[in-house]
Amino acid sequence: MTNTSPLFDPIRMGDLDLPNRVLMAPLTRNRAQSDGTPSAMAQTYYRQRASAGLIFSEATQVSDLGKGYLDTPGIYTDTHVEGWKKITDAVHAGGGRIFCQLWHVGRISHVSLLPDGASPVSSSDLQADAQTFTANGFEPCSKPEALTIDGIQKTVADYVHAAQCAKNAGFDGIEVHAANGYLLDQFLQDGVNTRSDTYGGSLENRMRLLEDILDAVKDIWPAGRIGVRLSPLGQAGDISDSDPEALFTAVYKMLDARKLAYLHVVEAFPGGEDNSDGKELLARLRSHYSGFFIGNGGYDAERATQAIADTTAHAISFGRPFIANPDLPNRMRLNAEMTKPDGDTFYGGDEKGYTDYPFLDD
Repeated sequence: MTNTSPLFDPIRMGDLDLPNRVLMAPLTRNRAQSDGTPSAMAQTYYRQRASAGLIFSEATQVSDLGKGYLDTPGIYTDTHVEGWKKITDAVHAGGGRIFCQLWHVGRISHVSLLPDGASPVSSSDLQADAQTFTANGFEPCSKPEALTIDGIQKTVADYVHAAQCAKNAGFDGIEVHAANGYLLDQFLQDGVNTRSDTYGGSLENRMRLLEDILDAVKDIWPAGRIGVRLSPLGQAGDISDSDPEALFTAVYKMLDARKLAYLHVVEAFPGGEDNSDGKELLARLRSHYSGFFIGNGGYDAERATQAIADTTAHAISFGRPFIANPDLPNRMRLNAEMTKPDGDTFYGGDEKGYTDYPFLDD
């Protein structure tokens, strides 16, 4: 029986029309070339999933200092642009749309991944109690250096350059990654941000870097083609805040006033605790954002349908289901059986567990 859920209704998001509300979440797969250029097989991978209402690219570093994991892609050289252009062309040829998620990991990195063995950078010099993936496997994150004001200005310029590269590569828009304990989250949350200058202390100061970047990339992309991703529950990257509700209330209100294309919120992490306090916090925060809202985390078709019917979300992004089901919208529409993903092939490797998952037609 065909599913008549509003998940499959078209909708306008910012300056873009989406054919459905089943979106593909950004998914780090660690299959880029060593210089950050996407691999040729990524063209097939993204083209296979072009039936998504919108594809968010895997997290893509804005500079060589923004890299935090082995074999992740970049979007700051001509070679990167050429590699991504083949992917966006493939997605568009399949009738799809794709945004580039702009990423700087900050302190979630290791000296072996950075140019000339440089130290990672962050809001402060606090080392993360976390690991990252290097040529030697999982290793503890290296101790970071606090960004200077000049370093912050250079970082903003890196985002602008990456935003232009994303446009040159044929993306339909950009997502500024401010979630999951990475650099922008490290400035937002006072468990990491211990600065005493204009980028630390007050809520306004801690939001300043995110605002500076959003102001700057608007010279490249219209607001209706820019989105932001947040994770208010702070369950990744050794991140914390003394008053997350006050912080994210201020962030939601700031983003609401900017009339961006959307706000994309990580509401749950795989394997994370399902607690009522977190759900209540997310619900209170949601009341402060009136624009297009994308939910993410732990959704299936039924929960996604309910969220859209309740108007708590306009669309839902799916991660692991899209890994194993390249035709996920069609499977959901037909209430078809879902293929289970192979966790052993999530990160790194070849086509196995990447481009070889079957379609219903197979």
